[in-house]
Amino acid sequence: MELRQLEYFVAVAEERHFTRAAKRLQVAQSGLSASIRTLERELGAALFLRSTRSVEVTPAGQALLVEARRALSATHAAKDAVAAVQGLLRGSLTVGSLQCLHVVHLPAVLARFSAAYPGLEIRLRQGGSNELTEEVRSGRLDLAFVSRPAGSTDGVLVEPLADEPLVLACGPGHRLAARTEVGLTELPQEQFVDFHQDWGTRDLVDQVLGAAGVARRVALEVTDVHSLLDLVAFGLGVALVPQSFAAKTDQVRFVALSGRLPSWQTVSVTGDPVSPAAAALLREIRHGRGAR
Repeated sequence: MELRQLEYFVAVAEERHFTRAAKRLQVAQSGLSASIRTLERELGAALFLRSTRSVEVTPAGQALLVEARRALSATHAAKDAVAAVQGLLRGSLTVGSLQCLHVVHLPAVLARFSAAYPGLEIRLRQGGSNELTEEVRSGRLDLAFVSRPAGSTDGVLVEPLADEPLVLACGPGHRLAARTEVGLTELPQEQFVDFHQDWGTRDLVDQVLGAAGVARRVALEVTDVHSLLDLVAFGLGVALVPQSFAAKTDQVRFVALSGRLPSWQTVSVTGDPVSPAAAALLREIRHGRGAR
């Protein structure tokens, strides 16, 4: 089994089409198809179900896809490690991030980092914490800035960046808006606005309210912070959010929560081992140049 075969296989699996995969890799389709057939013979298993319009990955192919991505990621990391030793940090750095990242001013950090390492191609994508953590685990991301994962952290390295308390967000006319502190047991009758269930904030709020024995109804689900705060401001529900959200609007009241509650933790998640580029970016942040 050769790395080139794995590269071809991953491209076909992601494109679901041999012609598109060949164009993406800038190789002849006949050579790509022959390489995949050779790989299937070596493994003794069909990796794709082929049709005239598309290809589907078989169960055997799905199993190989995870390991193939890891192998290719490790190969790129090895090449980058040699470059880093030579003082020539290059290659690519793929970063994932929450949409609302308070502790790190990511645009400023990436701008400085790109200027310091012009040979490095930087890619960025946003998403939910659990989704981004899984992409680091699979090798599709080098580094992600997320809330502390609720699930397993096997296969990744998690480093704390900051933590902050949760607060109640409510509209200016809400019955609790003038309070200085609110108990969780006062919230069972409230309608909630929240993020989708694969988002880190949602996981933490579910955990906090569940531990307090508070059942809630999430009527409005969003995928961005500003939509959540707008809905809250117009009295369509309340939300439990990190305290830093208070810096984003003056149209919402933010009330402290009473009692000892888990805090919202922002962390970095990297592969194990950490790629040289990801390690360099984390050093930039740890030295205080990325913090707000």
